[in-house]
Amino acid sequence: MPLADLEAAVAGAVEAIRPSVAAVESVRLGVGRRGARFDLPSQATAVVLDADGYLLTNEHVVDGAARLTVRLADGRELPAEVVGGDPRTDLALVRVAATELPAARLGDSEALRVGQFVLAVGHALGLPGGPTASLGVVSSLARPMPGTDFVFEGLIQTDAAINPGNSGGPLVDLSGAVVGINTAMVPFAQGVGFALPIHAARRVGDQLRRIGRVVRPWIGVQVAELTAEVARPMGLEPRSGLLVAEIVPRSPAHRAGLKPGDLLTRVGPFAVPTVRRLLEALARFPVGTDVPLTFRRREETIAVSLPLQEGPEETAPLA
Repeated sequence: MPLADLEAAVAGAVEAIRPSVAAVESVRLGVGRRGARFDLPSQATAVVLDADGYLLTNEHVVDGAARLTVRLADGRELPAEVVGGDPRTDLALVRVAATELPAARLGDSEALRVGQFVLAVGHALGLPGGPTASLGVVSSLARPMPGTDFVFEGLIQTDAAINPGNSGGPLVDLSGAVVGINTAMVPFAQGVGFALPIHAARRVGDQLRRIGRVVRPWIGVQVAELTAEVARPMGLEPRSGLLVAEIVPRSPAHRAGLKPGDLLTRVGPFAVPTVRRLLEALARFPVGTDVPLTFRRREETIAVSLPLQEGPEETAPLA
């Protein structure tokens, strides 16, 4: 691509997304040594999800906030309410009393390729003058990053600069479509940032809007991925399935007869070579429905059907 064409594409993408990018001020209450109360404001970013006043941002932006104010691209400053938050994806849905907002166009995060140009757009450092944009590439896909007591899975890694204040802002492709929600930068790293893919963020946002929380289907297994190092000593093909490491007693998997050492290969019609694919496959089925599973035990292929349950919070690392 000629440089002039790249410049035009970048500028066009920024122009396309800017009306849908909002600033968020989150105010928490602090208490001094003598009991004096004071405000602790922080700045972040949100992206307009639909025209009816719903915006997506990071959960850590709204967690514990006494007040939230959203400044839209047209200059309006409106109080916002939290519709719901999900710490496991660091996503939250907020709403302002406004309609006919310019909703962002959502792209296809599953079509992303390593090396593809992307833009991180947001209110970096809370500086006045509107959102800023930084250009980078997709450095890696499906990246894990440790959380407080679990691991964020399936993140987009980018070298587009993500600074304080960018939290909750969109990661966009050169057409201006949102492919991710910026969620973290790594302190002391050189240009390493992460975003949650928009296909996952959209599902979370839909559930937060409908019921105010995220319901995750659960079967009660802990699994290990078959990397080459794990698979070859066992005589298995890498990524041919997921090795069952643990079964939760009295869980759906336990009642269906799965055992540690089984190789889980399919959920319904979907192959499950990675933990991410397993979680995505389970998410396609409503809680309470029966789901067919296929697994191998030694040389035998076994098909069972088990009911999906809603996963308790303490089982966050388990599928």
